[in-house]
Amino acid sequence: MELRVNEDRLTGKATNLAGRAEETYGRASGDVKHELQGRARQAEGAAHELYGEVKEQAARAADGIGESLSRADDFLGEMIERRPYTTAAVALTIGFLIGRFGRRGE
Repeated sequence: MELRVNEDRLTGKATNLAGRAEETYGRASGDVKHELQGRARQAEGAAHELYGEVKEQAARAADGIGESLSRADDFLGEMIERRPYTTAAVALTIGFLIGRFGRRGE
């Protein structure tokens, strides 16, 4: 399994950490503005981190779909090589059925 470094997640973690530091500074110094800005920065960091996580999951799903399509392609190629007449008959039947049912609305 390949380990991918997702810049969005790293940026989100860094932003979240900076927000915590700013909030802590604001709380310690009694500066409400810095405290609120720190909380806002933490929320921004969490959103960025979540975006990165979703992006990673989408990439993994796309990889899985690609692998499945590759296996299906291999299977079909093998069946065509092994049984060319059966494959041609199935393809003709499917084409006939699509044509037959496609004209029903006319």
